[in-house]
Amino acid sequence: MSYYHPQYPDTPALKKAAKKRIPAFAFDYLCGGCHDEIGVAHNASSFTQVKLQSDLLAPTPDIDLSVELFGKHYAAPFGVAPVGLQGLMWPKAPEILAKAAYKANLPYVLSTVSSASLETIAEISEGTAWYQLYNPTDAEIRDDLMGRIKRAGYKVLVVTVDVPTFGYRPRDIKNGLAMPPKMNLRNIAQMMQCPSWSWHTLLAGVPEMQTLKPYMPKNMPTSELANFMNNTVMGAVDFESLKVIRDNWDGPLVLKGLVNPEDVAQAVKLGADGVVLSNHGGRQLDVGESPLDTIQTIKHQYGDKIKLLMDSGVQSGGNVAQAMAMGADFTLLGRTFVYACGAVGQHGGEHAIEMLTQQMTQVMGQLKCPTPTQLPHFLKAGPGVA
Repeated sequence: MSYYHPQYPDTPALKKAAKKRIPAFAFDYLCGGCHDEIGVAHNASSFTQVKLQSDLLAPTPDIDLSVELFGKHYAAPFGVAPVGLQGLMWPKAPEILAKAAYKANLPYVLSTVSSASLETIAEISEGTAWYQLYNPTDAEIRDDLMGRIKRAGYKVLVVTVDVPTFGYRPRDIKNGLAMPPKMNLRNIAQMMQCPSWSWHTLLAGVPEMQTLKPYMPKNMPTSELANFMNNTVMGAVDFESLKVIRDNWDGPLVLKGLVNPEDVAQAVKLGADGVVLSNHGGRQLDVGESPLDTIQTIKHQYGDKIKLLMDSGVQSGGNVAQAMAMGADFTLLGRTFVYACGAVGQHGGEHAIEMLTQQMTQVMGQLKCPTPTQLPHFLKAGPGVA
């Protein structure tokens, strides 16, 4: 039986509750964007321009949210996006969300910079989770990491390509974000204001980047974390470096972080099986386009050649329906799921999935649209819609 807490019927309610239970330095990392956070706002406002039109006199259909993607049948067209430092924001969040996604037959995408090891999540998800990879600058680390991914049984590899620079995020700069968190007076005071987070963190242990731990210098000071990430983990990504990964990965390969049609054309040329149209949740380029700005053009040009997934700004089941109507084959949500962990704890993943399912089912029923693949037929042309 699914867990659902009616006190938190939408993402804003989850966010409000999570803010009270997560220390400010961790919450800021989760909800914040880069520079002036224009991109975060634009991602959300883009959805206000997408209108769906119902067919109320049509026969009432049986609603089926399930879709097929990369040869697997999923219960709904959404999954859990990779979010770094999840265990810092809520203890054991990767394990909580991976377990809930597996139980609901939805994909969970593990971040390279997660607090859970790739082996742990593979075991919890029984090989159904996806793995998100940055392109390490060290070929030996890359090859070793890919070997671990294969041995653990991951089937889908998601390579993030939109971090050529370390994001300039004023909230994190001000907070001196680190993992594990710095034990300064300010952070300790914030932890003391969040007793549930502190207690669960004590039980779970200090959060660390478990997958990357074997590659980190021993006793590396937290002040060196950013340099390690920028110089070792998040190497430059270009067509040639991606060819090496493509040649060494037999399963579905997805490139995450594209919004430009020309980049999608290159992904097709590379032989990628899918792309995640994304601007990294507004966390890398503040004045860039949102995925909704370009998705219809990309769908028209390349929709028959490659699967189009989408994240950034997706916060509800209604947003999932809008994205599908605009041309997405699948969607991923990040912040919503972590907010749910902060608000609800160990049942956060189950709650978020049930909430999104209820929301999308209601929208589909109101439209009288039986399946997600038919949503483009219910798109109403208007401002921002081609």
